[in-house]
Amino acid sequence: MHSIQHLIKIALEEDIGPGDITTENLIDKNLKGIGEVVAKEPLVIAGLDVARQVFEQLDPDVSFSPNFKDGDFIEKGKIVLEVEGKLCVLLMGERTALNFLQHLSGIATYVRSYMDSIANKNVRLVDTRKTTPGLRGLEKYAVRVGGAHNHRMGLYDGVLIKDNHIAVCGGIKKAIESIKDKLSHLVKIEVEVSDLDSIKQALEAGADVIMLDNMDIEQIKEAIKFINGKSVVEISGGVTIDSLNQLADTGVDIISAGALTHSARSVDISMRIRSRDF
Repeated sequence: MHSIQHLIKIALEEDIGPGDITTENLIDKNLKGIGEVVAKEPLVIAGLDVARQVFEQLDPDVSFSPNFKDGDFIEKGKIVLEVEGKLCVLLMGERTALNFLQHLSGIATYVRSYMDSIANKNVRLVDTRKTTPGLRGLEKYAVRVGGAHNHRMGLYDGVLIKDNHIAVCGGIKKAIESIKDKLSHLVKIEVEVSDLDSIKQALEAGADVIMLDNMDIEQIKEAIKFINGKSVVEISGGVTIDSLNQLADTGVDIISAGALTHSARSVDISMRIRSRDF
């Protein structure tokens, strides 16, 4: 997985390229100033440390002063942070820093709205692998900031036997037996199912987690009753904020929603910069 420093380096190179021809030809390189980052709408902030590292990659001598911490709810018009340093650095880093802040805060804000809707429910809301290529680590961090949890980070840290695996292996039983024979007994095995017959096969083969994929409410209730606590139950597929409460009331253990990352919009955050007489 890419480090934050590497992602920032790529983003800065993408934006600045061989040089900022506007700033470098307008602004004295020794002139200093201050930038105020302002919330233009109510939001949950996420990515403050990423924004700090953007400016520090351009100049390690910048002064970065956040007024909030990640996870805080910020009202419209509030100053999120101040950054002081060379004006050319502030101008060149502005868009990249804001892009990260707006995107990650957008996810955190969107996730918080989901969490607020199930505040009193005994269920765990998790994300999926439906993330922006290269940004998974940061986006899943923003999910946690918003109050939800992470599913597996990638194909390497959790077993999830899906429909295509089952088809290739010749059935649920064969797939589970085969993977149990190769992995440590400490690794949990999750299986994706879409009907009661598949659930029965998964239980008999010893699945630790059963994912009910794209089932309607009545099917989910019937499945949970049939499983009867013999495995952890996850619901996935087509989950929206409008369906969340009804799904949580079925008694399921986990609800996974790709929308937490792929449907969140960037929030409105801006930066106003002014020169300063030091």
